[in-house]
Amino acid sequence: MIEIPVYNMEGQQVATTAVDEQLLGGEIRPLLLKQAYVRYHGNRRLGTAATRSRGKVEGSTRKLYRQKGTGNARRGAIRTNIMRGGGVAFAKHPRSFRQDMPVKMRRLACRNALLAKLVDDEVKLIDGLSFDRPSTRRFAALLKALDVDRTCLIALEDTRDHAALSARNVDDATVIRIDQLNVFNMLNHRFLLADRAAFERYLDRCRQQAGETAPAAAAGGEVS
Repeated sequence: MIEIPVYNMEGQQVATTAVDEQLLGGEIRPLLLKQAYVRYHGNRRLGTAATRSRGKVEGSTRKLYRQKGTGNARRGAIRTNIMRGGGVAFAKHPRSFRQDMPVKMRRLACRNALLAKLVDDEVKLIDGLSFDRPSTRRFAALLKALDVDRTCLIALEDTRDHAALSARNVDDATVIRIDQLNVFNMLNHRFLLADRAAFERYLDRCRQQAGETAPAAAAGGEVS
């Protein structure tokens, strides 16, 4: 079991909560995390980059001058890539970077990324994370009291409440709904901050998923 400290709104530890590491995969699986990270990054790419090859630029295909006897280097058409206005060598064409990944592996990777955060003591739980009105200054003071001095992912139940509005203008802080946690965002931020009640409900969902994907979790060593 991993003990996670729980803090109040003043940054003082008031309790702890226990998380079973077996629920989150038992051990950190670097290859599985990398596969999920690369997949998420690739699926965000548009793949619309395109450049014109020598076959797509305007210009004659006539040989500029004869091969021998001029004293110059050999020269072909004007549309070659070494000529100004010519085509691009190894031109880019629109393509898809999408990758597929089984649902069970995606869920296990997400839980495993959370385990990596817990092992590194980078998860901050707040008992009753709420504000009576939006206040960026109060939220920044809370992060300072928690020694959060790097990028922070703030996972909330509702991204429209006062806490979310207070955090949206904080430097190096990203607000996300806790049910939308993913490997990409968790690994791109040093700290994860969440409300205790919302975090425990998220663990309940993870517990349900772990029950559904028990065979995949057992075979996770083969994947990672």
